[in-house]
Amino acid sequence: MAKGKKKAGWFRYVKEAFTYRWNLLLFGGAAAAALLSPSPDIVLPLVAAAELAYLGGLTTLPRFQAAIDARARAEERGLSTGSAPPAQDRQKKLADVLGSLEAERRNRFLRVRARCVEMQRIANAVRGDTRDESGAAAELRTPALDRLLWVFLKLLLSQQALGRFLRAADGAAIKTQLDELMAKQRAAEEKKDERILRSITDSVATATLRLENYEKAKSNAEFVGVELDRIENKIQALTEMAISHQDPNELSIQVDAVAEGMSQTEETIRELQAITGLGSDTSEAPSILATDVTQVQA
Repeated sequence: MAKGKKKAGWFRYVKEAFTYRWNLLLFGGAAAAALLSPSPDIVLPLVAAAELAYLGGLTTLPRFQAAIDARARAEERGLSTGSAPPAQDRQKKLADVLGSLEAERRNRFLRVRARCVEMQRIANAVRGDTRDESGAAAELRTPALDRLLWVFLKLLLSQQALGRFLRAADGAAIKTQLDELMAKQRAAEEKKDERILRSITDSVATATLRLENYEKAKSNAEFVGVELDRIENKIQALTEMAISHQDPNELSIQVDAVAEGMSQTEETIRELQAITGLGSDTSEAPSILATDVTQVQA
């Protein structure tokens, strides 16, 4: 964790680990079975020891601590500003972006999300084989997957906005206009008419800027298209890794590495915020895998 960031503390770590839904289910079931066993005085201490081992192991994981610290800071920001909880704001933004997408791009996103859900299901089965009953690996991996999906979704919105801009701006017409203006500028220089020259020079500068914006939009559109394919292929590869790799932690590391390598992509998205309507979106990714996106669209 970066220096200076407030930590949630051990009490919060233990509380979150203990109240995790699968732990409560397993611990409660084990305790009930121990009480009904022929030797509860022997079995109950064993159940308690196993629970303490689980709590001690999970609460010392740096990634678990980082996730809880981030959650605590987000809750604190929400309370201090008096605004709606950050999670609700993020889910509203998810609904807005999904609702803004054309059907073809929305369906592409839903297919990619389905791959992530499939990957988690397969990883859960693998984790069962490796006796990771806590479910901690999947719980910690979910934010990275949500971030991948959120970046993918914002790229789809950027691609849609760029397409509309490029269709509205006729690059060939802008280039023709610029050539004509430059010819007039040369003629005005020969005539040495300062008033006309100043006016045409300003028009040349404006047309040049328009052409530069058009070319940059074309370049951004090409990058966004390539990046969408790259992320989709990465998710496909991760899905296959979930089948072939027996260690869920190795898969988790791969997912985190892909999510952390998104800095250039997110910088491009920020540059395009004026035409996508996303604003200066620096918030954490909304919960996507755990959300019924069919209800979000409605």
